[in-house]
Amino acid sequence: MSMKMSLFAAICRQHMQLAWRGGQTVLAVSFLFIAVTLLPFGLGPELKLLRALAPGLLWVVLAIALLATLDRLFQADFEDGALDRLMLLPLPFEAAVLAKLLGHFLALVVPLLVSVPLAGLLLNIEGARVPLVLAAMACGAPALVLSGGIGAALAVSVRRGGLLTVLIAMPFYVPVLIFGAATARVALEGGVGIWPYLGVLAALSGAALLLAPWAIAAALRSALR
Repeated sequence: MSMKMSLFAAICRQHMQLAWRGGQTVLAVSFLFIAVTLLPFGLGPELKLLRALAPGLLWVVLAIALLATLDRLFQADFEDGALDRLMLLPLPFEAAVLAKLLGHFLALVVPLLVSVPLAGLLLNIEGARVPLVLAAMACGAPALVLSGGIGAALAVSVRRGGLLTVLIAMPFYVPVLIFGAATARVALEGGVGIWPYLGVLAALSGAALLLAPWAIAAALRSALR
């Protein structure tokens, strides 16, 4: 068990290091602040309108930042044979896939979530409402990563399949974005009754955690045949 846990941690750590060294983390956070900086110019000087749209816009920016990195999740490993080596490890392939997804989450999503409070203040969200928006994004973000991994796995055998990956992953993102936007609306209205919405987002992430590693592993095995 300890050897399997060590392998799991090593795969997770390796993916995090590759994401940091490849500049994906910096690019994702930079994209967030560039979008936050430009949005007020597009919406005009109406602060009330900006405040009303800001939480939903943060969800969209988070989704786009993750979609832009999905093609790098398994593509490089597929091309250089690393996926074949992962299948030979004394670790279930589903667990190896989950380790890579966890590394992707820690390397990209966590820095984005840490940046959300500052981004929310720049979008004129009241400071007291920012923690609720952040909690909603923390509950829903795992579902985005896990379901996006399904799209990345299905398109892994297609060279330069970034657009195909996005097209496959988008339908999985829609429920999370819908409930995320609803949660943000409730948060702006004071947060009364927000717990059912947070529960739905957490349930979506939990369902994705149970199903996505198996679906991704099956898609990758099919691509490696």
